Formats: sequence, structure tokens, C-alpha cells
Amino acid sequence: MSRVYLDHNATTPLRAEARAAMIAAMEVTGNPSSVHAEGRAAKALVERARAQLAAALGAEGADIVFVSGATEGAALAMAGRGLRAADIEHDAVRAWGTGDPLPVDHDGRVTVADPSQSALQLANSETGVIQRLPEGLAVSDLTQAFGKLPIAFNWLNCHMALVSAHKLGGPKGIGALVMRRGTDLPAQLKGGGQEMGRRAGTENVIGIAGFGAAAEAAARDLEAGTWDRVRVLRDGLEALLRDGLQAMGLEAEIAGAGAERLPNTTCLVTPGWKGETQVMQMDLAGFAVSAGSACSSGKVRASQVLRAMGYAEDEAMGALRVSLGPETTEEEITRFATAWLTQREKRRARAA
Repeated sequence: MSRVYLDHNATTPLRAEARAAMIAAMEVTGNPSSVHAEGRAAKALVERARAQLAAALGAEGADIVFVSGATEGAALAMAGRGLRAADIEHDAVRAWGTGDPLPVDHDGRVTVADPSQSALQLANSETGVIQRLPEGLAVSDLTQAFGKLPIAFNWLNCHMALVSAHKLGGPKGIGALVMRRGTDLPAQLKGGGQEMGRRAGTENVIGIAGFGAAAEAAARDLEAGTWDRVRVLRDGLEALLRDGLQAMGLEAEIAGAGAERLPNTTCLVTPGWKGETQVMQMDLAGFAVSAGSACSSGKVRASQVLRAMGYAEDEAMGALRVSLGPETTEEEITRFATAWLTQREKRRARAA
């Protein structure tokens, strides 16, 4: 039986539109900084992608700086600025946070006292919990939300935002920092003055072309209601898990269930059953899932996100994230629920 990929928050399959755009870009020889015809052709690909990204993100008129990914974008936006962040943030953002972490409630919602000196994600990669961004926020990580939620940067309350191509069907290794026009931001990488003087180095033309095409395709999917269908599947999966556990005399704890969440994300909390063990058992059964953020997987430790939400160490160690995608089917979630519940029943039987 074919494998089932349920780890879309870690990375997504490459879209056909992105692949086609990247293949076409490979045929363009020039350096975007060169003024001859070949260079202008490469520059045109970069600017087309910038326009595609601006349209998909509702960021017309904003400055869009292409970087190697959201991690570099976070460093560019936050280094030396003394911003506060919550412990539910991705490590790339938390690494630059200063002072006490922003407070988080049990449903994963963050309180921000001074928005101009704070960074706050729009949606969490592990729980899917969606935040309300306060007016005047310095930086927001839109990486998980972009492509899954209707977003317009120009209507959000933040000065700068991070996005990444591989979370919405684009290639790995390319992202962007979006900022309000005229934002004063010194470059961290200095050299040739590319990207409006904010990020030196020859542009990754192939990756940028793929990012633009993927963003455009993701916007079409969102408008067509694709993620509404995914939400129905996600809710169906959670119902299957709740019903199956109830039949065993157990309950399903879903982190962030009391808050608004991304339409594709379920974070199961199972004390006493390590998330990494669950990942390996599901992998052997033919399912790709994760124990949390892909950047933290492989590190045997409790989920920092769940610990920040007030979960005990044992509970946070037992987290399993299932994240669906546009191509996920009802048959696949039924198969996954059956496989997971079978393993849970075996653990219950052994403990009896």
C-alpha cells in the first residue's frame, strides 16, 4: 500500500507550477545584476516573482527582499533590535528574542504588551493556533499561515513579515522578508548591494522563480476553497481519533483545541507515549508525521511550544503533529486513524 504524507507543516510537495518555472529559469544564463540582455532576462524573472509574491500576499507597495529562507529573514529583521518573543515561536525567531518571553495561555494564545518591541507569529507550526496580531507589531512570522489563510500584509498590523517557499509548494532554500516601504533595515550580508541593498549576494534566480509560481498557485487554491475541504478532513480525523479513544475508555487531548487553528493541523498529546516513538511506529506503518517542528525533530526533548502552553514535561514529550495538505484524501486519514488507534490500543493492553 502506498505511503501517506501527513507532514505538510514540515515541508510540502513541490507544485507542478513551481517545477515548470524553475526548469524554465535554468535556461536563463545571465546574472540579474548584469546590464546586458542576458542579465536583464534573469532580472525580469526575479521581478516577476516579486510581483507574484506581492499579489499573493497582499503586499503590493511593500518591499520584498528575497533571502535563503525564513530563518535568514528572522535574523535580518530581528538582529540587534531587542525584540521580545514567546516560547511558542519557531527557534529561528526565539533565537533573537530578548528579555522575558511573552506570556502564553493554555490554548497557545500570546499576550503582547509592547507590539513595537515584539515579534509574534500568525500561526503555530505545531498546534496550528492562530494569533490576533496587535497594531504596530514589529515582526510576524507568516510562514505557516501563508497559503493556508487569506492574508493581506497591507492589512496586517505588522511592520515586517517572514515567509518561506517550501511551506506552500515551492522549493526549499528560498524565502522572503516583507516590510513596509521605507523601513530602515541595515544589511546583515554586505557586498554587492543586491535586493535594494538589504541582502548582498547573487540572487537565487531558479529558487525565486519557483517561489513566485508557487505563491501564485497557492493563492488560486485558497480562493477556490481548497483549505475549506482540508478543514473538513482535519475535523473528521479528530472525530475518528476521539471516538476510537473513547471506545478504549481514554480521551484525546488536542493542543490548542480551544483556539482558532490552521485548517490542516492536529497536535495530539498522549502522556507516556513519546512523540518520537509514535513517529517511528507510524513511519513503519507507512505514514509520515512528526513530533513537532521539523527543525526540532530528532532532538529527544519535550515540545517547547507545549511547555510554554503549560503542559507538563511528560505531556509535552508525548506530542504528535499531523498536518494535512490539499491532496490528502478521506481514505488516507481513515487509514491513519486506524493505524494510530491500533498502536494506542496495544499500549493500553500492555499497561493493563
